[in-house]
Amino acid sequence: MRVFKITQNSVQESDVLPESLPAEGYLWMAFARREFEVLQQSVQETLERLCQVQIVDLHITDMLNNQLPSHFDFSSDYDLLVFRRLASGQTETDLSDPGAVLHTPSQRGGPSVLRKIDTSPIAFLVMSGILITVHPTDCSVRDSFATRLINSVQTVSPSAGSPVNRLPHNPSDLMLRIVSQMVDGYLNLRRELTRELDHWQSELLNPRTRFKNWSTLLDARLSLHMLDEISEDQRSAIQDWIDSLNTSGKEFESTPKELELLKLRSRDVLEHIERVVHHVRRLEQSAETAVEMHFNAQSNRTNDIMRTLTVLTAIFLPLNLITGFFGMNFENFPYIHSENGLFWTIAIMGIISLGSVVFFWRRKYLGDH
Repeated sequence: MRVFKITQNSVQESDVLPESLPAEGYLWMAFARREFEVLQQSVQETLERLCQVQIVDLHITDMLNNQLPSHFDFSSDYDLLVFRRLASGQTETDLSDPGAVLHTPSQRGGPSVLRKIDTSPIAFLVMSGILITVHPTDCSVRDSFATRLINSVQTVSPSAGSPVNRLPHNPSDLMLRIVSQMVDGYLNLRRELTRELDHWQSELLNPRTRFKNWSTLLDARLSLHMLDEISEDQRSAIQDWIDSLNTSGKEFESTPKELELLKLRSRDVLEHIERVVHHVRRLEQSAETAVEMHFNAQSNRTNDIMRTLTVLTAIFLPLNLITGFFGMNFENFPYIHSENGLFWTIAIMGIISLGSVVFFWRRKYLGDH
């Protein structure tokens, strides 16, 4: 558990539940999922004491569910956003040891980059003066953002009299910044995905190689389809959040200017998610196109081989006919006892063969074209 008291120019961290709301700023309480499950009764009592709010049982279940897709929900007292982040594997623990990390390696096939597409949900509970986040155990998103938050605190400039870098204004702003960092992880994945799938396309279209990894390619397409569904759920959740901003007005936000900044940041996050969706769908189409081009190329190669064999058969067919005549057991067969019979037969067969080759060459049945 990490608890932060955030003001406009300071960040203070502790590892115990707060006794009261700060006079200035707000609180960020970050829990591991198993830790939150163990401490949920204490958290409920703390919320009741600080702001007379209780988390609904159904929302508690959503926050503890590590298979839940991205979605948005709300009540009269708070908003709940569940957003899936990239993960290296399931990192849950048992209730007897909620702080220990249990890594389960991914069994997904396909290119190495596609094995990275494993996700885990993070729950954000936004209320007046408090942001509660529930993460997977050993969550890099929480730790990296907390480090950046602490490092961003700047001393007040004596001349300007104001902080150089401004911290998040309120819990909603903090939530959107964390979500934006999570979406950036998907954006950074695009370059690796493109490079890996370009390599696969080159293998599929290379006429000198015989592609055999069809099961791996199927795993890759399934991974891309899963990433597309994840991104669609994320886009739907953020769109619902934006609609909530536009309709409810968020009465617990302090000023209209801050509300407008929230809308701007929300639209920016939505635009980043749409870029991920667009790129994933383009990669899916590219993979399907490469498979179609592979089979078309194989079909054309087979047609070229069959055309060549047909031409060779057509060339040797009259020669077989001639040798068949001379193989008949007739006593009086022309040229069969002639001294020049073999010479004339070979000459005629050579002329027929050469004429057939010239004819097929002029008709472009032989050679590349």
